[in-house]
Amino acid sequence: MKHYLTLLSHEIRMLLVSPSTYVAATAFLAFMGFIFTEILSHYSKSPQELSPTHVFFELFWLPVFFMVPLLTMKCLAEERRLGTIETLLTTPVTTTEVVLGKYTAAYLLYVGLWGSTGGFFYILKRFSGDARFLDPGPLIGGYLFIGISGLLFIAIGVFASSLSRNQAVAGIIAFTLLFGLIIGMRSLGEATWLAQGGMASLRDAVDYAQIFTHRDDFTRGVVDTRHLLFYLSGTVLALIFSILGVEAKLLHS
Repeated sequence: MKHYLTLLSHEIRMLLVSPSTYVAATAFLAFMGFIFTEILSHYSKSPQELSPTHVFFELFWLPVFFMVPLLTMKCLAEERRLGTIETLLTTPVTTTEVVLGKYTAAYLLYVGLWGSTGGFFYILKRFSGDARFLDPGPLIGGYLFIGISGLLFIAIGVFASSLSRNQAVAGIIAFTLLFGLIIGMRSLGEATWLAQGGMASLRDAVDYAQIFTHRDDFTRGVVDTRHLLFYLSGTVLALIFSILGVEAKLLHS
């Protein structure tokens, strides 16, 4: 892993000089700013039980479905399409270092974009002067959830990018996998047939993978080690499959 930091710094530099990075960042902030404004507008009309912070993080899945594929679809697919990954791997670097370098760069950008939304809450506190609008518990828990869940989401995007030479196809695969994990699991958890006695084990597994339940726990200040294990183990598996996928494609090329 001695070349990992070199590869990571290169990937970060490439992201910082890419116009698409700033286009994506602007689109993300504009979209999240619109959501935040709509939440405050709704709260100004009538009192609500939940804080604006809690509602803000309830909509985490909207940018995840689009930002994760945009951030990851090029990382391996474009390298394979151009043939540069074969050239890169002829140097004294390993597939693991390449995959981890690209994964970490995408994750840091993902976390950085979400972190920048903290400015919305700062502006709200600065100009409203009303601490009731801001609840530190959901705020800290919400960003903690974003950081931890992002480990798995970005890993899924990198895995999708390892499956195809076409970055558009990789983006579609990433969107499909994320949709299945977040929305599909929620729909499956509401299925009545899972309530049958013989489905107890499957029901427990589906309940364990409920992303929305994890978010609710984090925003209430509950950090369950089972949730951490879910995201960390899922991240490791997705990255291992990404590494194996790249190596398998290289063997057949």
